[in-house]
Amino acid sequence: MIRNEPKITPELVAQHGLKPDEYERFRNLIGREPSFTELGIVSAMWNEHCSYKSSKVHLRTLPVSAPWVIQGPGENAGVIDIGEGLACVFKMESHNHPSFIEPYQGATTGVGGILRDVFTMGARPVACLNALRFGDPSHPKTRSLVAGVVAGIGGYGNSFGVPTVGGSIGFHSRYDGNILVNAMAVGIAKTDSIFYAKASGVGLPIVYLGSKTGRDGIHGATMASAEFDENSEEKRPTVQVGDPFSEKLLLEACLEIMRKGCVIAIQDMGAAGLTCSAVEMGAKGDLGVTLDLNKVPTREEGMSAYEMMLSESQERMLMVLKPEKEKEAEAIFRKWGLDFAVVGHTTDTLRFIVQHGGDEMANLPIKELGDEAPEYKRPFTEPKKLPVLDPASVPAPSSIGDALKKLIGSPDLCSKRWVWEQYDHLILNNTVQRPGGDAAVIRIENGPRALAMCTDVTPRYCEADPFEGGKQAVAESWRNLTAVGARPLAVTDNLNFGNPERPEIMGQFVGCVRGIGEACRALDFPVVSGNVSLYNETQGRAILPTPTIGGVGIIEDLGKSASLAFKAEGETILLIGETKGWLGQSSYLATVIGKEEGAPPPVDLALEKKNGDLVRALITGKLVTAAHDLSDGGLLVALAEMAMASGIGAKLDAPPAGLPAHAYWFGEDQARYVLTATPANLAAIEARAKATGIILTRIGATKGKELTLPGEHPILVQALHALHESWLPAYMAGPAG
Repeated sequence: MIRNEPKITPELVAQHGLKPDEYERFRNLIGREPSFTELGIVSAMWNEHCSYKSSKVHLRTLPVSAPWVIQGPGENAGVIDIGEGLACVFKMESHNHPSFIEPYQGATTGVGGILRDVFTMGARPVACLNALRFGDPSHPKTRSLVAGVVAGIGGYGNSFGVPTVGGSIGFHSRYDGNILVNAMAVGIAKTDSIFYAKASGVGLPIVYLGSKTGRDGIHGATMASAEFDENSEEKRPTVQVGDPFSEKLLLEACLEIMRKGCVIAIQDMGAAGLTCSAVEMGAKGDLGVTLDLNKVPTREEGMSAYEMMLSESQERMLMVLKPEKEKEAEAIFRKWGLDFAVVGHTTDTLRFIVQHGGDEMANLPIKELGDEAPEYKRPFTEPKKLPVLDPASVPAPSSIGDALKKLIGSPDLCSKRWVWEQYDHLILNNTVQRPGGDAAVIRIENGPRALAMCTDVTPRYCEADPFEGGKQAVAESWRNLTAVGARPLAVTDNLNFGNPERPEIMGQFVGCVRGIGEACRALDFPVVSGNVSLYNETQGRAILPTPTIGGVGIIEDLGKSASLAFKAEGETILLIGETKGWLGQSSYLATVIGKEEGAPPPVDLALEKKNGDLVRALITGKLVTAAHDLSDGGLLVALAEMAMASGIGAKLDAPPAGLPAHAYWFGEDQARYVLTATPANLAAIEARAKATGIILTRIGATKGKELTLPGEHPILVQALHALHESWLPAYMAGPAG
């Protein structure tokens, strides 16, 4: 036993999140009892957050390639070719557990971590997005969690200097004890200047860069791989502390030494810090790594090898540098006021050796640390199929107008302006479409080309039917990109679920992954990066299955894009797609009736592609003046959003005979869009729809300042806007939780 290290006991092994058989597997792998530091290292490498041991067997089924994919899953971020010598680099990751325990710091470090994943690849970040889920608004903690998370996201992104341009927010009691904070970052790089984590060359310097190492975040990855209990508040010390100003310096220093040709390999220190970054760099390059922890810059006295290896202090990088460029790189980092220390070197031994204070604290086989991690084919049960609800069996509201008002003023469908106005969404001067639309749009360099991006998921659908819910999350992302005129290119995912050791939860995961895979294949929309977050539950109560999809697409000419706002009076309103009035798991059923019942709407992927391709062609052909996809709340909510965005009203036609009015206005049938067009273009649009066999219906015209429905009192758009905007500010102004 190494001096000053505790004896390994079954209790200590359990505290590190290793099951007895996993510990025995590790002990057999190294042929002896591990040291305390080695136990810490393997607990970091083999936990769920880092090893994907419960999920990777299913993740391998996802489509990950296309002619435009430069780098799929397996690196810090995914990379796609966007033409003209440029690449888009993007990824989404979760910071759920830390954000529940310490919402401000949990959210800030979630944003900081995902930004590092992007600029580690050599890209300059151009945008951030997020997907947030909170508990019931009446829960005593919800308000303070919303306030802390939003302040943390804004505080980091605004200070770092990258616009936060989009996202999604929802509320449900199933997130009462475990909120979700999914952060996405998007960057742009040159296609011939992408950097990877794979080390190459023997005897080369391994350099530690960035901020000093402290005791914050120790066991952060392990904590993220366990469900919460009544003592979760005690885990505050495992939440990292972020410094966006240091990260900005780190970004500029890294991009500068990359331009100078100093870098062979680079890996940011994220989950499990120095451990994962060093092991991954060496293992990917079939090399060994020796670290001398005496040379690691620390900000606290007397840190042990164990603490240094597991610290998740933020704003740190590990690099393998070209030896002849070492002095030049050091000068650049010193110029930016950052630490630069040679802490080790590459070897040909395939061993991971950690030295500290004259002792060898760890000596492990480097490849096997990753390759021999457990891989589970956990048992799962298929969810029961729920009945299809007959629209006529769902109670009608007292009036369609009253139901609309309730929906657009509800926690899920109300305006989230209170949130996004705390984010600087205009910094860098490239934001073309700000938050609140179908997808955010960011100009590429000086234009006219642009990137479109969004985050989507409907957890109610995924709970009711994981397979259809997984398909729908991808399809909605594809539709949102299409609705602004973008060609969808690829997705990143963030798969948030409960305890995979429960067969019903594993069944949700498997079903959603199957649905995502089928949709991505059908829509030619590959998965290039992502994250799995499991054990999102508290005392046995799991979150709703929430497989968030972050989509990215390309707009070739901003002059041929679209937004959802009505543009002028006297234009015809068109509905693309068939309306059957699907109310199972709909927002109408949940919010107006107070029930979550029935099967969710099925997703016809061939129809999604056909309808979406027509909509995109109409937008790029400048035949339509506005476009909006239909999702939560159905047709009338979409029309209300278009009216509120412009202040222009609409006179709408009656529903088709035989379909209950509330099913027509609020049904959530998929593969649908609302478009507006001038009378001059109607014949051309209808001819294209007819030629491709797509259902297109004239449903009204833009007119006045009211929404007018047959048999209903006109609704002032201004009154709708006031309802839409008021719920969240009023809620957040209430008493602190």
